Amino acid sequence: MIRFASTSFRYGINQPWVLRDVDLEIQEGELVVVVGPTGVGKSTLLKCINGLVPHMSGGEFSGDVVVDGRSIENHRPVDMADLVGYVGQNPSASFVTDRVEDEIAYAMENLGIDPVTMRRRVEDALDVMSLPELRDRSLGELSGGQRQRVAIAAVLAAAPKILVLDEPTSALDPGSAEEVLSALTRLVHDVGLTVVVAEHRLERVLPFADKVIVIGLHGEVHIAKPEEAMERSPIAPPLVELGRLLKLDPFPMSVRDARRAVVDLSAKLGSTPIPPERPVGAESVIDVRGLDVAYGSLRALDDITATFASASITAVLGRNGSGKSTLLNAIAGLVEPTKGSISIRGHVPFSLGAKERNGLVGLVPQEPGDLLYAQRVDEECTTADHEHQLEPGTTKRAVTNLVGELDEARHPRDLSEGQRLALAIGVVTACAPQVLLLDEPTRGLDYCAKRSLVDQLHGLRDDGVCVLVATHDVEFVALCADQAIVLAQGELIASGPARDVVCHTPVFAPQVAKVLAPMRWLTVDEVEEALWHS
Repeated sequence: MIRFASTSFRYGINQPWVLRDVDLEIQEGELVVVVGPTGVGKSTLLKCINGLVPHMSGGEFSGDVVVDGRSIENHRPVDMADLVGYVGQNPSASFVTDRVEDEIAYAMENLGIDPVTMRRRVEDALDVMSLPELRDRSLGELSGGQRQRVAIAAVLAAAPKILVLDEPTSALDPGSAEEVLSALTRLVHDVGLTVVVAEHRLERVLPFADKVIVIGLHGEVHIAKPEEAMERSPIAPPLVELGRLLKLDPFPMSVRDARRAVVDLSAKLGSTPIPPERPVGAESVIDVRGLDVAYGSLRALDDITATFASASITAVLGRNGSGKSTLLNAIAGLVEPTKGSISIRGHVPFSLGAKERNGLVGLVPQEPGDLLYAQRVDEECTTADHEHQLEPGTTKRAVTNLVGELDEARHPRDLSEGQRLALAIGVVTACAPQVLLLDEPTRGLDYCAKRSLVDQLHGLRDDGVCVLVATHDVEFVALCADQAIVLAQGELIASGPARDVVCHTPVFAPQVAKVLAPMRWLTVDEVEEALWHS
């Protein structure tokens, strides 16, 4: 179905090779996961399948990619549209209409599909992606996760033979992610759809994978069954890390397999106390009282009352559309409360000007590109230093600590999603705000980059900063959060120590907690530490 033949690519003659001599085949009716560190070339490989690379990217290309008999050398992306459906890392960038149902129908209209077939496919796509109740909603009113499901539905409705997805679950809550992946797996098994997925949250997708493509740091590419691929993969989900720690063979790919393999470990850890909760700061920094926020007839937040302390990291959890982003935007002063109040150290954020808020509260939104407007990475860092009156090089150091050296001459738009996110976080954290708000900060970050972000957030917390993180990444929560709150339909339904909140339900529990339940261990690091001292 898909054959890479000695495929090599780089974005410029003086640039390093992103892909080098790639030879692999993907069979019809397979679900294949592409893994590798942030910025290694996963998106580039995906774009080769429908010809976006090299036809729309420029650069130096050699070899060939043949998709169902069509070579990308002489078939442009428009020639592949009926065969390959592609959803990029930023699905909103592909929207061309204002309404959910219209967006799902748009691609079919361009392909000249008759109205009767189009109607049926729209209904099928709405059902597969669990979107019927959103069909008449404006795309601008949807949460990031809801937009992601609409983008996938729009591509599925065109009935391609091949579906290419770049970070398809990055903005989805755990329950929605499992629903989407289960639906795609049914299509793979029932109708022979071929699915190629690049994903950093391997804990979500590996149980569904038939094959895994591993991209190394120098463009080398290997394809194998999941268990074999994880033996050489530079990144791995917690289950595989647990398997490596315990020297399990084969590595478990599902929680069920892991529970069966660690019976002895569960018995051994049963008498070992879990790590004590870290005390948060005694000083209340953010005070939210009876907060309501409405968008027209939609009540996004309903009577929220909470306080957030200094020197703490609080995870904000909840399903897509539960109000997480709205809460962060209200605290940042970007949304005016319909009712109730918010104060940050006695200041009302909505009443302050942008410059007055800079040293008080910083927000990194779901779309980090919204914060970036320079033409080069180095210009972005220099501009941030100047605007925030920082010592030259401060922003660059913050970015480098998170994701390593970036090509200073690259346009921020040309960075990977993870690199662009790291640049935005660096721009915001460089001026050391007293409150830091992060909305889905791990989108596009591999496990190593997430650990670097955790270290940065812990350093900020130790300096007294109050950090709020709205996220669906429960593994990230397990690594970094002290406290957690859960929102549902705009209401605050749970709050407390992060360990208590995430272990209360399997939906938000990290993999290690599921494997070792009812014990409340959260991470492989905790298990390793316990074994070391036992």
